[in-house]
Amino acid sequence: MKSLFLKKLSVAYIFAIVVFSIGITFIITSYLDKKENEKKIAENLNNCKYDIKRLDGFNFVKPLMFVDDECEGDNLAITKQEITQVIENYKTTQNVSSASVYIKDYYDGSWTSINSDEKFEPGSLFKVPILIAYLKMEEQIPGTLNKELLFKQNFSINKDVAFKSKSIVLGQKYKVSELLKYMISYSDNNATGLLNNNLDLNILIKLFSDLGLKKPDFSAQHYYFTTRQYSLFMRALYNASYLNINNSEFAVKLLSTCEFKEGILKGLPKDVKIAHKFGESGNTQEIQLHESAIVYLKDKPYLITVMTKGKDNKILSKLIADISTITFKNLSNL
Repeated sequence: MKSLFLKKLSVAYIFAIVVFSIGITFIITSYLDKKENEKKIAENLNNCKYDIKRLDGFNFVKPLMFVDDECEGDNLAITKQEITQVIENYKTTQNVSSASVYIKDYYDGSWTSINSDEKFEPGSLFKVPILIAYLKMEEQIPGTLNKELLFKQNFSINKDVAFKSKSIVLGQKYKVSELLKYMISYSDNNATGLLNNNLDLNILIKLFSDLGLKKPDFSAQHYYFTTRQYSLFMRALYNASYLNINNSEFAVKLLSTCEFKEGILKGLPKDVKIAHKFGESGNTQEIQLHESAIVYLKDKPYLITVMTKGKDNKILSKLIADISTITFKNLSNL
């Protein structure tokens, strides 16, 4: 009996030692795995430097414009993968030539891009830098926005416009602030032409230089942006890092009245607020449709710029809407 008890005790003791050993091994392995992961994260952080852009031209200060991690955000990897698959599907089945996307999550500063090196003609997206240049003129010469301009002749833009809205009327005078409204809210090319004729081009050129972009050649027929390059204008407005706060607020509020509803806005729930601008470009052989927007996702706003090339504006606007839907869904769930 005593021998049987000792035998059971021995088995229990051995079992306890085995369980204890397994537990210790698990704890040690988990600890080492954690340390290894921490090491990898640290290595990635060390490899990813920050790209810092400051504004030049002052004697004693260098205002901060942008701070970017050079590496794309891991939290946006699934979003990038899903958008890439959608673009490839449209290229295969919907006669889309190409598409590029840039996303900036303002909640944590992360970003991602797709087809980042592709360049596009901005079309009416160029109206945003014109808006910024006029507001900079207002800062330098107060009263600029109240100046009246006479609309004496229509402006030829040498292209068919698919998405049309309101336009200014021949023979009438308009304040600059009213023309900016027509240019941004309704994408009116006549208002834009009248503004261009009275714009201080040096201020526009300096805007491009300050953002680190190639200076526009006004004698050239074309100017090109990548999605990330163009996004700098929208980022400068949201950050209020180029214009003063009041004028930045004025510009973004104006962008929130843009009437285009077939792209990014169509891919969002109806109660979501955005500030955006779209642009058409291209020719009879290849159409381009683009849109850039600040999307106010509760307390987690983000910036998205989409540029596309294809044969059909309706297909391209649907692609932009689908990309917008994916982005909103995934960023909502982060």
